[in-house]
Amino acid sequence: MALEIKQSLRLSQQLVMTPQLQQAIKLLQLNRMELAEVVNQELMENPVLEELSETPEGENQAPAETSPDAPDPERDQQRDEDSFIKPKAQEEQLVTGKDDFNWESYVEEFNSSSSSAPSMREVNEELPSFENVLTKTTTLEDHLAWQLSMASLTDQERKLGELIIGNLSDDGYFNANLEDIAREAAMELEDAEEVLKMVQNFDPLGVGSRNLQECLAIQARFMNPRQPLVEQIIAGHLGDLERKNYQAVAKALNVPLEKVIEATRLILEFEPKPGRSFHTSDTQYITPDIYVYKVADEFVIVLNEDGMPKLRISPYYKNILSSAQKESNKVTKEYVQEKLRSAVWLIRSIHNRQKTIYKVTEAIVRRQRDFFEKGVQLLKPMILKDVANDIGMHESTISRVTTNKFVHTPVGIFELKYFFNSSISSADGSDALASEAVKEKIRQMIQKEDVKNPLSDQKIVELLRSENIDIARRTVAKYRDMLGILSSGKRKKII
Repeated sequence: MALEIKQSLRLSQQLVMTPQLQQAIKLLQLNRMELAEVVNQELMENPVLEELSETPEGENQAPAETSPDAPDPERDQQRDEDSFIKPKAQEEQLVTGKDDFNWESYVEEFNSSSSSAPSMREVNEELPSFENVLTKTTTLEDHLAWQLSMASLTDQERKLGELIIGNLSDDGYFNANLEDIAREAAMELEDAEEVLKMVQNFDPLGVGSRNLQECLAIQARFMNPRQPLVEQIIAGHLGDLERKNYQAVAKALNVPLEKVIEATRLILEFEPKPGRSFHTSDTQYITPDIYVYKVADEFVIVLNEDGMPKLRISPYYKNILSSAQKESNKVTKEYVQEKLRSAVWLIRSIHNRQKTIYKVTEAIVRRQRDFFEKGVQLLKPMILKDVANDIGMHESTISRVTTNKFVHTPVGIFELKYFFNSSISSADGSDALASEAVKEKIRQMIQKEDVKNPLSDQKIVELLRSENIDIARRTVAKYRDMLGILSSGKRKKII
């Protein structure tokens, strides 16, 4: 078979992701704080970009002449300026380099007050409040290491104790393999068990336990006076205790039911997570990207642009571009034009991002008006395609816009993804209900139930059907698990 080279023409279409398109997609899925970081980074890297500061009328410089073939940043800037907030006064002072502080009056005031000692009120006004004073909290590892340092141990035992403490979870449980830890510390397994028992007797009691049963047993041994029944229940009947099957425990131990209930009350006072009191998680505050207010009978949408710098093209580099064109400095002209195109594209991309977010929120408010007026119970089923058809965009764009962005509404703060729910059919075939609304109904039903006779999943199904909601029992169980609610057997309380 002979090989030969041929030329042929073929027409095809393909999507080319240009750097500008990639940047626009990236900006679209960022939240407000992430966008502010990107803009600040671009301000540092692109000398053509700068923050626009307020200047009194008459101080603006005359615009420099630009080449006809160069981009018109002033036109693009004028169109995009409304998308950004003005810098604060302190930031403006740093940008403009002005110093309006009256040092003479400050020195004069200082000298006049220095003759007499300042009052307590004056001192306190300069000091931060006690709530703003940060202190270092003691961690579980630090607390145990201090107790370990007070014990009489050999170097090997101390090393093993440090390894045990270093392998504790946030709840205070020892999750590592003791045999591997002992091998690393060059100790026998029996000796390592003794060191582990010593750590388990540290404060808080039960720390270093390998499971819940061992944790509760350690705390039971330190009860004064000792409670043999409590220790027996923990040793062999934790499963029945979890299922609230007290009759089975009483029958197995051959003791009255009242004794079992009394012992259970004592067990419920134990701490199942010894390290919980030392675990302090930082509060994650949510800053909404959009605000929805109700004014009269209409809802008003306001984008949160707090902290976003107001961008513009630097006049200095516009003048450089103009002079570079006159002097035919090709290298300088290409560099400035490249940075200028990048700056204009960034401003335009952020402007389009803000417009898209506004359109998506407007479509959500229009479709979910009952939710914004009365709450979660009236949330309607909605999918990405519904909003995409309303504003004439692709579903992937709607997905990027609603990712990791939050909206402040009259009924609370919600993620934009929250409004997209599957539908639950009604029993009579009328309007369907959103899955989140059904979850809220289930949560409210369980909150109002009798703790001594909790609602089963089947009973919840019957109650929902009485409210014209057709739902399967397995769906109720799934929603209950998603809400973090135990089954009816584990919710039952008889003591």
